[in-house]
Amino acid sequence: MKNRRIGGIILTALLFVVALITIVPFIWMFISSFAPNSEIVKVTGGLFPKPSTLANYVSIQEKFNFLRLFINSLVVAGLKTGIAIYTSAVLGYVFSKMRFRGRNLLFGVVMSTMMIPWAVTIIPQYEMFTNWGLQDTYTSLVLPGMISAFGIFLFRQSISGISDELIEAAKLDGASETRIFHSIILPMSHNTIAALAIFTFLWNWEDYLWPFLMITDEKKQLLAVGLKAFNGQYGTDYGGLFAATSLAIVPVIIVYMIFQKQFIAGIATGSGK
Repeated sequence: MKNRRIGGIILTALLFVVALITIVPFIWMFISSFAPNSEIVKVTGGLFPKPSTLANYVSIQEKFNFLRLFINSLVVAGLKTGIAIYTSAVLGYVFSKMRFRGRNLLFGVVMSTMMIPWAVTIIPQYEMFTNWGLQDTYTSLVLPGMISAFGIFLFRQSISGISDELIEAAKLDGASETRIFHSIILPMSHNTIAALAIFTFLWNWEDYLWPFLMITDEKKQLLAVGLKAFNGQYGTDYGGLFAATSLAIVPVIIVYMIFQKQFIAGIATGSGK
């Protein structure tokens, strides 16, 4: 018991150090967003800027249409997240509870796509969407993220823990596969839904390269790409960049805080299988 207690203390201390190292840059960025550029680029100086100013937040809308790009990113990331969750749940249910020839082979093919670097497929995808006339449309941003191999794996592991007898009882009562999926499978998979929602929303919210390639209209552009407006030819507006970035991470923090308990439970369930 004594050794276990000592090990717990050491593990807690290590986790605290890792958490501190992770969060300090974000704290410094947020504090620096209230400082003039002259204070930010100083080699020496305290943690808290003197004087503090809100000018960086005021100048955001002057540099680029922050609100428009923020809404664009929110809509695209939310839509891609919702579609990916639903398709992952459907396919996870199919691979977990339905019996058909070649099921394991097909699931292996889906999982093998996770081993292919995204950079390898970016050129074929770009040419394909360009030939289809989808460049500069939100359709080109949503289509590639409609199906998630990671999400399919996560739901398959989670749904495997649902009793087959429960599904058979629903079938005996006359429930169709669609009714079983929506009335039994989805409600019992809320932890997995929350976990995948956080991961998918974060990945789509911070996506830069694909929107940069496909969207040329500034009014349709996403926030991650719009932040480059603070990088000028002769310098960078660090204060404005830090202010815009601080506001940009707010949706991710809110989503995580809402689904924190379900997120942890969902990851534990998926990995434990």
